[in-house]
Amino acid sequence: MKRQSVLIVEDDSAIRELYQTALTEAGLEVQVAQTGAAGVETALSFHPNVILMDIMLPDMNGHKAVEKIRLDNWGRTAKIIFLTNRSDAEDVVQAVALGSDEYITKAHTTPKELVNQVRAVAEM
Repeated sequence: MKRQSVLIVEDDSAIRELYQTALTEAGLEVQVAQTGAAGVETALSFHPNVILMDIMLPDMNGHKAVEKIRLDNWGRTAKIIFLTNRSDAEDVVQAVALGSDEYITKAHTTPKELVNQVRAVAEM
């Protein structure tokens, strides 16, 4: 059976590396992207089981990146978890409208909890 895979789209290198290490140690195949555009490109070529999408990115926000991914045949049903430190209602509503599978606030989620969330979404 193919290992479960995850794409982390996160511009903060410390957070990206923390999540990459936790997910790799948990046995998942991990790809990373630092911008929304790179995230879209990697998602559409790599087809990960789960995409972890930051909202605040340097080139386009995570919502816009997900809109672009959703235009693709594969992307329409991609499993997406929004990762953010923003918790205002507008962001949550927009994430839900884009069909996100989960909405995680980074400051309130340990790497172990993140691994469990990714596994749960991958198996949905």
